[in-house]
Amino acid sequence: MKAPWDLLKLRAQYYEHSIKAMLTSIGVPLEKLKFVHGTGYQLSEKFTLDVYRFCSVITEHDAKKAGAEVVKQVEHPLLSGLLYPCLQALDEEYLGVDAQFGGVDQRKIFTMSEKYLPQLGYAKRIHLMNPMVPGLAGGKMSSSVEDSKIDLLDPPDAVKRKLKKAFCEPGNIADNGVLAFLKHVLFSLLKPDETFVVSRDEKNGGNLIFKNYEEVEVAFAEQKLHPADLKAAVETQINKLLAPIQEVFKSKEMRTLVTQAYPPPGKQKPGGGGNKNANNANVPDELVPSRLDIRVGKIVEVSRHPDADSLYVEKIDLGEESPRTIVSGLVNYVPIEQMQDRWVVVLCNLKPAKMRGVESCGMVLCASVDTEGAKNVEPLDPPENCTPGERVIVEGYETGNPDDVLNPKKKVWEKLQVDLKTSAECEAQWQGNILRTKTGGKITCKSMKNSPIR
Repeated sequence: MKAPWDLLKLRAQYYEHSIKAMLTSIGVPLEKLKFVHGTGYQLSEKFTLDVYRFCSVITEHDAKKAGAEVVKQVEHPLLSGLLYPCLQALDEEYLGVDAQFGGVDQRKIFTMSEKYLPQLGYAKRIHLMNPMVPGLAGGKMSSSVEDSKIDLLDPPDAVKRKLKKAFCEPGNIADNGVLAFLKHVLFSLLKPDETFVVSRDEKNGGNLIFKNYEEVEVAFAEQKLHPADLKAAVETQINKLLAPIQEVFKSKEMRTLVTQAYPPPGKQKPGGGGNKNANNANVPDELVPSRLDIRVGKIVEVSRHPDADSLYVEKIDLGEESPRTIVSGLVNYVPIEQMQDRWVVVLCNLKPAKMRGVESCGMVLCASVDTEGAKNVEPLDPPENCTPGERVIVEGYETGNPDDVLNPKKKVWEKLQVDLKTSAECEAQWQGNILRTKTGGKITCKSMKNSPIR
C-alpha cells in the first residue's frame, strides 16, 4: 500500500547488502546465506490454493489475535490485516525452513502457525524469539519516529545528536533504550577478553571498566554512572560497530542504490513520471493521508464574522510571510477569549472558498460529535513547544509530500476524513495511526473520545 513494486525491489536489494555487511562486520560467514523474494513462490497457484485452504480452517478470532502485536488494531480492520499472519505461517512451509526467528512481538503468529499448519498437513516449526529493544525516546522503537532509533548509515554526528536526546533518566533502568542497546547488542558482541570502558575525567573519578552488563546496570541504578558518561561510551561503541557497514556503502554503486530505494522528498520514483508524492509511492489518486497539508498554527487575531453570527474570522500564523485568514464555525462552541492566541491544528491545502463574503484559506480541525441532538465541538490541540507552520504527519505515512491543493471534484479530503477520529485516549488518529508533529508530539483534544475529526 505504501510502495510500488519497482521501489520494493530496490529496497530488497538494500536489505540484502545491509544484512551481508552487518554479518560480515561481526565475523559471520556468508557461504550458506540465501535470500528469497516472497514473489518467487507467493504468486504460484499452489501457494494461492493453500491460502484458500488456510482461510477455510482458521477463525476470524484467531487470525485477528495472531496479528494483534504486528498489525494495526482498528475498529474496522482491513481483510489484509487478518490474512497477514496466515501468509507468514505458510512462508515457513514454502521456504522449507526448520525454524523461524523473530522478536517476541511475533509470538502470537508463531503460536497460530503451530496450531494450524498441521491442519493443512504441514509440520510444526521451531520458533526462536528475542526481546524487543526499547526506542531511544523511551517505549517502543518506531520506524516512524526518527529519533527513536539509530540507522545503519547514520554518521557520527547523527548518532551523537540522537543519543544526546535519548531518554536516560539517572538511576532509571526501565524503558531505557540506551541500556537496552548496550545489553542486547554491544555486550553480546564483546569478545571474552574485552571490557566496556566508560571514559571519564580524573576529577569525575576516572575511567570505569565493566566486565559484564549487570555491573553497568547496578552502577547506573545506584547513580554511580552518569547518563552523559554512559551515552558517550555507547556512542563510541556504536560508531565503531557501524564503521565497517558504512564503508560498504561508500561506493558509488551503493550510494546510488540507497538514493533510489529511499528517494528524498520531491524526487521522482524509479520508473515513475515525476509524481510529486513519489517517495511515499503515491499514484496521483492514491488516498493516503500524506496528501493532507496539516500544520500547527497560532491564532494571532480573531473576530466575529460581520455577516454570520456563528462564524469567527481568524488570522493564523502558519509560519508563512503573513498570517492566513481562516473562517471557522466555532462561535457556539468556543468563547472568543479562548480562541485568541490559541494553538490549533490547521488543514492548509483546501481550495480557498468564500464564506459569507470572506475568503477562507484553510480549516481549523476539531473533534466533533452529535449527542442526543446536541452538537459538541473541540479544536484539536498540538503538543507543547511547537512552532507555527510545523508539519503534522500520520505515523506510517511520513515521507510523502502533500498536494498543493486538494482537488474538490475528486473529494480527496472527504474520503480521507472519514477515517480521522480521536481514540479512547483523546489522541487524533487516521485508521488507528497517530497524528503527531515531526518532533514526535501527539495531536490530542481535551475530552472528546472516539469522535470524528472534521
